[in-house]
Formats: sequence, structure tokens, C-alpha cells
Amino acid sequence: MALLQKSIDKRSALLKATLCLVNRDGIQGASMAKVARIANVSPATIYLYFESKQDLVNQLYLDVKESFAKATFANYDSGETIKDRFEKIWYKMAHFKLNNKEEASFLSQCDNTPMIDEPTRQEGLKHLKLLFDVWNEGKQQGIIKEISPYLLYAFTVYPIAFLMNMDNRKLCTLCDTTLNDAFKVAWDSIRR
Repeated sequence: MALLQKSIDKRSALLKATLCLVNRDGIQGASMAKVARIANVSPATIYLYFESKQDLVNQLYLDVKESFAKATFANYDSGETIKDRFEKIWYKMAHFKLNNKEEASFLSQCDNTPMIDEPTRQEGLKHLKLLFDVWNEGKQQGIIKEISPYLLYAFTVYPIAFLMNMDNRKLCTLCDTTLNDAFKVAWDSIRR
């Protein structure tokens, strides 16, 4: 049992080191040697857990996406109205990104660069299935506009990352008022 925990700890340390390096130096700056040094393991140890750097980054992406989804869809209630469900999901996404800035920054980079391969990106999208279900149900009920889920995401979820960057640069404080205004704009952009 102790050996299993040690293995889990090493994998976790490698993922955390990768997260730190990618956020600080970009994907090119996250060499396997640097990852190993920060994780306090030998470079050869990485290959016991990951096939390549691409596999390491892909697995990190899936782990972060899973954490994001767990936080976002905790206590999801399919009996609520479309707007109430979407609102709760949206605020949970915002709070995850505000409370997990390293993970949020990493996900934002993944959205804006080709560092994640397409099969992994598609696997990551499965973690957002409940959100897509809400949108589809909203479309069927005539509550949400009949537009692509990518447009829905672009106008509702993606602005959270932009606002987070503005908050980090001290240009727009993400207080409750700003978040409330951002949600209203997001909802107004997709509702019929």
C-alpha cells in the first residue's frame, strides 16, 4: 500500500511541476529535465508514468479538466430551470478559476495554443457534457439561441478567463458586482 501511495505521489509531483513550468515558461520551457528537477525525481522516472512530454501535458490537461468539472457540477440539480442551472454552473466555473489560478491559467493556455492534441481535447470536452446538455435542453425549450456550442462557450465561459487576466493585471477587480454583471451579459448573449 505504501508503494502505491509513493507512486501516486510521484505522478502528482510530476503533474504539479509541469503545471508550474508551463504557466511560468510556456510549453517549450517545460523540459523533461526541469520537470524532473522540480518534482524531485530522476528524469528516467517520468517515463514510468508518461510516454512522452506530450503524454505528460495531455494527462495534466485531463486531470485539470476533471477537477474543473467536479467543482463546476457539484450538487447539480437537473430539476431546476435552465437559467438557474446555467447560472450555478457559470458561477462555479468562475469561482474555480478565481480560486485555482494556476489551473485556470493552464486551461486558458490550452484553449489558445495547440499544445494539447485533438483526441485529448475531445476527451476533455466530455467533462463539460452537463453544460452542453443544459444548452441543448435550453435550445429545445426555446430558451437558448440555436447557435453552435462553441459560440455559446465563447460568449459565456471564455470571458471569465479574460476577466481573470484583467484582474491579475489590476485593471478590473473581480468583485461580486463585476461577476454579477458578467453573468448578466453572458446570459443575455445566449438567451432568446
